[in-house]
Amino acid sequence: MTSALPYALIATDLDGTLLCAADTVSARSHAALATARAAGAQHIVVTGRPVPQVRKILEDLGYTGLAVCGQGAQVYDTARGRLLHSVSMDRGLAEVALGKIEAEVGEVYTAVNQEGLDGETLMGPGYRMWHPHLPMVRVPRREDLWSAPINKVLLQHPRLDDDELTRLARAVAGDLVNVTMAGEHTVELQPPGVDKADGLARAAEVLDLQASSTIAFGDMPNDVPMFAWAAHGVAMANAHRELLAVADEVTLSNEAHGIAVVLERLYS
Repeated sequence: MTSALPYALIATDLDGTLLCAADTVSARSHAALATARAAGAQHIVVTGRPVPQVRKILEDLGYTGLAVCGQGAQVYDTARGRLLHSVSMDRGLAEVALGKIEAEVGEVYTAVNQEGLDGETLMGPGYRMWHPHLPMVRVPRREDLWSAPINKVLLQHPRLDDDELTRLARAVAGDLVNVTMAGEHTVELQPPGVDKADGLARAAEVLDLQASSTIAFGDMPNDVPMFAWAAHGVAMANAHRELLAVADEVTLSNEAHGIAVVLERLYS
């Protein structure tokens, strides 16, 4: 990439960041990304969603690059329709971590993202569907969640808010799994060492690009590692306070085309 580019790599989260209502990308954001790509920059989607939950969005974007999915566990080549990298979560370890968490906070409701290009999101008893546009399959028993390889576990608590659940889960099980909050009603357990920074670094290596030439956009605590890795982190106005605290810049909200505002300034 030419050194004249302000940033050679643009990394964007999806929910609460690039996506607006109904999982759409605004025409303004779409145009701003197209302008940046025409200038020579690369765009990488970096999302907590697993591959099966982003394919339609990427198709609608006309996106043909790499996508970091599953909270960093998957690097997906959209042009070829294949995984370049994938990390599964040990199901026995997940059960041990859940046991430690429930010993501290009482019963939690659980779901899992299955591994692979066609993996399903399975919801155990009590787990509430938190997103109207994501396909989820209800199973009658928690043990049914472990029927196939997974890449992460999702938690909800009947009383604790997301911040408190994250804090307590990390305190008792953080030595076994990576605990992060990715959005409303979305506290997640991943394999140790798996986060958005790890996945983005792997994708950037494929593209022969560096952290020093990367700008990242996000809105939730799961974006903190990505901001630490990138040269410049831009939080949306609607971002969680933990991300706002470490951001280099704050833009407008996702609904107000915050990504486009920054990219227009940098690449137009």
